[in-house]
Amino acid sequence: MTDLLTIEDVAAEAVRLTSELIQIDTTNTGDPDTVVGERVAAEYVAEKLTEVGYEITYVESGGRDRHNVVARLAGADPSRGALLVHGHLDVVPADPSEWSVHPFSGAVRDGYVWGRGAVDMKDMLGMCLALARYYKSNAIVPPRDLIFAFLADEEAGGSYGAQWLVDNRPELFAGATEAISEVGGFSVTFGDNRAYLIETAEKGIRWMKLRVRGTAGHGSMIHRDNAVTALAEAVTRLGNHQFPLVLTEPVREFLDRLGQLTGWEFPEDDLDGALDKLGNISRLIGATLRDTANPTMLDAGYKANVIPSVAEASVDCRILPGRMEAFNAELDEILGPEVEREWMELPPVQTTFDGALVEAMTAAIVAEDPEAHTLPYLLSGGTDAKAFDKLGIRGFGFSPLRLPPDLDFSALFHGVDERVPVDAIHFGTRVLDRFLRSS
Repeated sequence: MTDLLTIEDVAAEAVRLTSELIQIDTTNTGDPDTVVGERVAAEYVAEKLTEVGYEITYVESGGRDRHNVVARLAGADPSRGALLVHGHLDVVPADPSEWSVHPFSGAVRDGYVWGRGAVDMKDMLGMCLALARYYKSNAIVPPRDLIFAFLADEEAGGSYGAQWLVDNRPELFAGATEAISEVGGFSVTFGDNRAYLIETAEKGIRWMKLRVRGTAGHGSMIHRDNAVTALAEAVTRLGNHQFPLVLTEPVREFLDRLGQLTGWEFPEDDLDGALDKLGNISRLIGATLRDTANPTMLDAGYKANVIPSVAEASVDCRILPGRMEAFNAELDEILGPEVEREWMELPPVQTTFDGALVEAMTAAIVAEDPEAHTLPYLLSGGTDAKAFDKLGIRGFGFSPLRLPPDLDFSALFHGVDERVPVDAIHFGTRVLDRFLRSS
């Protein structure tokens, strides 16, 4: 690799790497046998790291064709806890017929890099990979060890990625005390104020399958024990249910700090209404005020004139910290005993918005954007931080991007025409460089 003389050269490479990573189709449908692109992407990352001198650990997890790449860059003070910088290689599906560009084109046009994974999260991978290459090829030594992890299967819960590595290869993360990853550090404009939201907490995830059993029979007959009917009624009750508003500590801190910054008020007796003033981001923050249970898939029957004996539905549940027991009680009341349940569950995680690492994040952002403010927030989704929390690693969402005020950023995650501004990748690369060299 030719020595890169300026950080803008590194940022330009980050844009190229982001585009090339998007061009590798790493679609994760949830079926372990369908994810073939992860291997290609992992091999791509491994090649980019080894060609500048890294010794990598290449892990095929769970006996399947699922691949993870981990590399460590030694820091000046090996006695300090290492910083883990992690991201996932996989993406959710995309239907090309719905997009204005092909979702795996990685097109760079109109000031954006386009494609599935542009913000979730191949932009962060591109920035981190470019910086990792820059540091190694130019003998730049960070203050402490940096562990770069490029992981499989986050979009299906990490069973072949972060969760598997934590359970089976924890030595790869030896000494790590803190971590950064996706869905944080992006800018939001509130009136005349620009704030960067740093993720300090995540709702818990429960991907639940509901199952109702009935009596099979001919479709022309009268049936009082129809599994499809019973399931549809249960799913309707659940889908229409509104869980109670709960103001958790991370959300309270976000609203208090935002109120101090803007002068806006957020009365608890009209919090849903008060969030409207947040604009596009109100959808993201609003989802952190209560638990959610959204039906996403239905599966029943095999022929139009046969009443099936079993009907199933999938439900995406997101649960606030401290709400699991109450959530389960509400499910019991809504669904009743006749609806069977099974699930994959990942618990909530949360940390505090303080300490040297937070100060380094804020300083790095302000150095590039002197008018910036930083705010903590609770993520309605989930990340691989849930896995690393089991190792005692304190996790933050910090993938810095300075965004246009009118860009509906939260709608891009898993959305159509996902894209990231080229200027935002340049900004993020500069911020991450300052942060990694000072944290």
